[in-house]
Amino acid sequence: MKILVADDDGASLLLLKAQLRKAGHEVTVARDGQQAWTVLEKDSHPVLVSDCMMPEMDGFELCRRIRARTTGPYTYVILLTAHESREEYRKGMEAGADDFLQKPLDPDQLYARLRIAQRIVALEREVASLTAKVKT
Repeated sequence: MKILVADDDGASLLLLKAQLRKAGHEVTVARDGQQAWTVLEKDSHPVLVSDCMMPEMDGFELCRRIRARTTGPYTYVILLTAHESREEYRKGMEAGADDFLQKPLDPDQLYARLRIAQRIVALEREVASLTAKVKT
């Protein structure tokens, strides 16, 4: 599965990229939300794993922009945070995130969330396909 990872922390970015590639995923990286948005405008990625706090554009704004799109396939958004804050969780869910994980990441939790993401993305594609058939 194609996954876009956005994080301004180089070490976290490299670790996450390595974990996802080891699990067989195709990974694209972005160092901030603006760079991630640019990537998504050019090429769809079924899953975005994004840090909440980044320069240029944070993960919350990135998520809001993704949800505001009216075209293109569904992107499943997993937000990451190093803070134990109900406020960040609330902001993420209000922005349209599908899931939220605490840093440092537990690889087993990440992989479990990605299995859920794969199922949701497949269902979204099926609904889009059926909708397109009904319209024609």
